[in-house]
Amino acid sequence: MNYAPIILSFQLALVTTFCLLLIGIPLAYWLSETRSQIKPFFEAAISLPLVLPPTVIGFYLLLAFSPDSTIGDFLKTYLGLDLIFSFTGLIIGSIIYSLPFMVHPIQAGLSNLPNNLAEASYVLGKSRWTTLKNVLLPNIKPALFTGIVLSFAHTLGEFGVVLMIGGNIPGQTRVASIAIYDQVEAMNYAAAHHYALVLLGLSFVILLLVYVVNGHYFKNIGRAGI
Repeated sequence: MNYAPIILSFQLALVTTFCLLLIGIPLAYWLSETRSQIKPFFEAAISLPLVLPPTVIGFYLLLAFSPDSTIGDFLKTYLGLDLIFSFTGLIIGSIIYSLPFMVHPIQAGLSNLPNNLAEASYVLGKSRWTTLKNVLLPNIKPALFTGIVLSFAHTLGEFGVVLMIGGNIPGQTRVASIAIYDQVEAMNYAAAHHYALVLLGLSFVILLLVYVVNGHYFKNIGRAGI
């Protein structure tokens, strides 16, 4: 079995999850704090990948990144970026597609924290950034862990978005899910089974890890009487 698609899937999932963590934390913090009337608009936009078929998202990203579009022409002319059928394009598409899996758990974790934690920090003269980094985030470790793991797992198994904007280029955009599709089309079910079994096993282990770690965390909290 050629392990290149699986390795590429891991690389995509790792880079995407790291980028989502940088984007998701401030976005989730803002959503948990704001009382702005435009909050529902942002929440709906972030949640769209949960209800839209991946091919719809991939199709519009394909149009947006195309050199014939305004965005695609700008990126290629001024930044030298050609996002169609490239690993960079896959990263951007994966960030958009997996965004709710990072933002929602962190937002829920921050929203469920008692207000006096942040208020006490502000009274001591700490900034919002210091409060978030040193007070709030350490108290939502299960939510952070859940967001990281779910984002990684979701990116690892995505198909529609990567097929639409990445195509099927060996070593560049042929991730494991695309490799499975290729092998099934070629009626090579043994190879497809090998790829599918690896993804199935990894997905199960990842989800099991979430439940075990979170269950252990809350059990310890209960023993401490918190």
